[in-house]
Amino acid sequence: MVSKATFSFYHALPYPLRCAIAGARGLWLSRWRYGPGADAQAEEFLTHDRWSDEQWRSWREEAVARVLHRARKSVPWYREHWDARRRNGDMSSPELLENWPILEKDEVRRNPMAFLADDCDPKSMYQVRTSGTTGKPIEFYQSQATVQRQYALTEARMKRWYGVSRHDRWAHLGGQLVAPVSQKDPPFWVRSFGLHKVYMSSVHLSVATAPAYHREIMRFRPAYLLGFSSALHTLAEGMLAANLPSPDLKVVISDSEPLLDYQREAIERAFTCPVVETYGQSEAVMMASQCLHGRMHLWPETGYLEVLADGRPVPAGEVGDFIVTGLNNPDMPFIRYRVGDRGAVAPASGPCACGRNLPHLSTIVGRIDDIVVTADGRQISRLDPAFRIDAPLIEAQVIQESFDLMRVRCVVGAGWLPEHEDALAERIRDRMGPVRVEFEKVDRIPRGPNNKFKFLTSKLTPEERARAIRCEPAAPVETARNGEFA
Repeated sequence: MVSKATFSFYHALPYPLRCAIAGARGLWLSRWRYGPGADAQAEEFLTHDRWSDEQWRSWREEAVARVLHRARKSVPWYREHWDARRRNGDMSSPELLENWPILEKDEVRRNPMAFLADDCDPKSMYQVRTSGTTGKPIEFYQSQATVQRQYALTEARMKRWYGVSRHDRWAHLGGQLVAPVSQKDPPFWVRSFGLHKVYMSSVHLSVATAPAYHREIMRFRPAYLLGFSSALHTLAEGMLAANLPSPDLKVVISDSEPLLDYQREAIERAFTCPVVETYGQSEAVMMASQCLHGRMHLWPETGYLEVLADGRPVPAGEVGDFIVTGLNNPDMPFIRYRVGDRGAVAPASGPCACGRNLPHLSTIVGRIDDIVVTADGRQISRLDPAFRIDAPLIEAQVIQESFDLMRVRCVVGAGWLPEHEDALAERIRDRMGPVRVEFEKVDRIPRGPNNKFKFLTSKLTPEERARAIRCEPAAPVETARNGEFA
């Protein structure tokens, strides 16, 4: 976790030094992600796109068997699980995937190191912390070989499919605080020469600030733009409102959030290029990307997908829980892992019109969290990074009661102190601006369907949201009339 002091030091630096730091970080990440054979590996994955059904079946059976064998012999949590079943007289075969338990995220949260293979040293691996849709992230580790395979797949199916590559310049609209949230004037971005990109803060983006982002994109001349669906939509609406010309992009790629029809329509009008959606998680056990014919193709190399309802497989085309066995991280394997989303795999219908013989999703449901809107028109879809604090926080839910008030429901453990609340409130204000943050400690956060709850919820009315996004003067809020604010 990046400390508050580190952020403060970074934000105090002149803009060229911030870019230099981002560039150095980019070089380090590039060395982790791309080895000498990176382009050849991406080309190899592209050949998989046209494998026959029999080739995929044979490859999948071998890949699953390897992961199950390693997990049974070398991963403490699974080894202890099977040893306990043997002691209780259960002689089920660990070679059959259906005999393995469904793995819940809370199990990994409680003891992540129990899922790391005995022969792995976490100090030499890449540590990842998920965004944490329940307000509490999952920690896991990847070897460099795993990271490089994952980025070769990303190169093939999130870039080469659309005529771009890692060697091209690109712009990224993400949630990292590359500028302090209190900053009112651009730049709201940093350039990273190490990754050939400009990283643009979605936290500062609004219809009013969109022209500044557009100017930087026109100056930087990226080949493609990638970002949160909501941020891409806000940028598009700002460009359309100001009648700004389309940059010369080959493709716009949405990630991290569902891409809604009205968002896609506005983005296509603003950028006059193909707009495609992607799907995945930080754990990277299930990834998918949309071809130019509109199908959301799965990447079978990342994981084997089961779609279950009440613990039983459902026919293709029917909605169920996504249960995935990760195939790309044998050193920390997640077997029959409930990713938390629901959807349906399309019935087999032969190769797509794009020529690829990859399975595809017909439906994805269960990923939509509310977007909170600030009084100055910024749309914030990712508050989860604020919760990456060293504190006994079990889970949390954030509710936007009004433009002025954020309420945090939290389940906390022993050792939770007022200082933790102060630190968390400050991190929320870093992203939301000068709001009041109230904490409500509860024994359990109420769940909805499928035992899930929304991490982020807004109680603003559609009229309030629209007025703020259009940067119209806000009506006085109810709490202001109660004398609660000086």
